[in-house]
Amino acid sequence: MRPDDWHLTEDVEDFLARAGDFLRSRPALHTMPLTLTEKLRALGPAASGTRGPVFGRLERDGEVHATFHRFPSRGLSVTSLTPEQADTLAARLVALGRPLPYVSADHGTATAFAEAWRRHTGATSSLRVRLHLYRLGTLTPPEPFPEGRGRLVGEQDHEHLMRWCREFAADVGEAVTIDAASWAGTRFAEKRYTYWETPDGTPVSMAGVNPLVAGQVRVDPVYTPAHLRGRGYAAAVTVEVSRAALAAGAEEVVLFTNSANPTSNALYQRLGYERITDFVVYDFTAAEPEASGLA
Repeated sequence: MRPDDWHLTEDVEDFLARAGDFLRSRPALHTMPLTLTEKLRALGPAASGTRGPVFGRLERDGEVHATFHRFPSRGLSVTSLTPEQADTLAARLVALGRPLPYVSADHGTATAFAEAWRRHTGATSSLRVRLHLYRLGTLTPPEPFPEGRGRLVGEQDHEHLMRWCREFAADVGEAVTIDAASWAGTRFAEKRYTYWETPDGTPVSMAGVNPLVAGQVRVDPVYTPAHLRGRGYAAAVTVEVSRAALAAGAEEVVLFTNSANPTSNALYQRLGYERITDFVVYDFTAAEPEASGLA
């Protein structure tokens, strides 16, 4: 593989025409690029709230081996790479003069790319977060099941939904503005949400689900206000949206968890979700310029 085997475009339709089959070949592992490209294809670059991303594909002899996407001023999100492929990507980006604040990928790929980026730029890397990717096996509702019911979130719930999304973002350390003006450009906007309600109709937990793409859907986010946790509401709403996804034709239902949260990891495993791989984010710190030695 050579650096010039990486082909770049800002046209999502062109990218999908050339790399769509590759992404659809591993829908669970490619859930992030599949969801993003579907959102941009359906709603256009304005859906991201900024300029659209640059897409890249690693192609040789007519075969696509990997892809990446990157929004301006943000980090790199890339599918699985060998160390050699990671090195060619780093070389390609360095040649284009494109600095990177971070990389997000499966653990092996992110580690290989961070090392390649260090070799080419001198930048050091630090682990920001490790995520577990789970795929639903056999759905196993909890016993006892909390009283109440699931209800799709409607337009009348929008202010309440935005408030809960803000609280969720704060809980997980996301720096994002979520209000009526910014909503359409956030990662929360394209999802379908369900509330779990107590018998008197009070919402106590929520779950979002991304649109069905290539036979997979991703559950994200799941949120229960702190004072309502520990009562089984998150499990109930996750079961509700998982059942709905399967009924709608999903072949794979996936979700991410923070590896540092043992409560959520244990919960999803009890519900029948099985861990398939880890993703990590490495932040990059640029190398300090060498001193000239002049007084």
